[in-house]
Amino acid sequence: MTKKQDSDHRLYHFKVEPEQCGQRLDVFLAAALGPDISRSRVQQLIEANLVQVRGKKPKAALKLAGGEEIKVHVPLRKPPSVVAEDLPLDIVYEDNYLLVVNKPAGVVVHPAPGHYSGTLVNALLAHCGDKLLNIGRVHRPGIVHRLDKGTSGLLVVAKTKAAHQGLTAALKARTVKREYLCLAHGQIKPDQGTVDAPIGRHPKMRLKMAVVPDGRAARTYFTVLERLGNYTFLRATLETGRTHQIRVHSAFIGHPLVGDRLYSRRQGNLGLTRQFLHAAKLSFMHPVTGEELQFSSMLPPELSEVLGRLRGVRTES
Repeated sequence: MTKKQDSDHRLYHFKVEPEQCGQRLDVFLAAALGPDISRSRVQQLIEANLVQVRGKKPKAALKLAGGEEIKVHVPLRKPPSVVAEDLPLDIVYEDNYLLVVNKPAGVVVHPAPGHYSGTLVNALLAHCGDKLLNIGRVHRPGIVHRLDKGTSGLLVVAKTKAAHQGLTAALKARTVKREYLCLAHGQIKPDQGTVDAPIGRHPKMRLKMAVVPDGRAARTYFTVLERLGNYTFLRATLETGRTHQIRVHSAFIGHPLVGDRLYSRRQGNLGLTRQFLHAAKLSFMHPVTGEELQFSSMLPPELSEVLGRLRGVRTES
């Protein structure tokens, strides 16, 4: 799948694989385009002559034979304005230039299709005021790096343009240090190791990333902290910061993260409804003052409880 975008449309190119033979066109496209575009929306696109199969205008019920080249023009919908919402924020540090927050699992960092409210950015706008709107990209003001919805932990946010530029440059120069705690399926044998494998968009599933030959360079370092039966408790540090990097690299080496329903089909998620991944430490040079800043965050209760059960120790409530 490839895609291009202009000011009005996003153009997708798909090729039907042999294993997808027999599927209806609308069913195939609803799966290929992801959850933000429903099957009824796909049918509307087909009726509006915005879908071509082998250069011809098809019917929604067309049965695919395999090998078809499909083009889809999706009109861009202007996202709603980002608004302030009085939501709780766990602020670890704040000054005139930046703040560090401890994000809980389940919170999306910035507005995106399907998540235009209740995000960290909505809460930050209520806390910082409209001055944040001019910092960085329109729908992710102040944001210089992200954590997945199901990942908890530390995140730095810029409050001024100078801080945003400095933090962005530090991330690019790889001087921002991030350390994660995670629990993986299986017993990882070496006590320490490196996963050096390029990451890009999954060739068939647009919501997933994958190790692909033409992906962007990605390097993750890991250290085994404990082996707990058929699980391994790890510390992971990033040299790069690709989307889903730790999750993709863990699955790539055959040890997906516990609770990660996107990258793992394994049973035994220990009751978790989120991936066991927590951004536990964050350190960087202050982009304005030059001061070295270091922060740490304890594992949230649901993750501590899982470790306690695996160790055979009852955690305090």
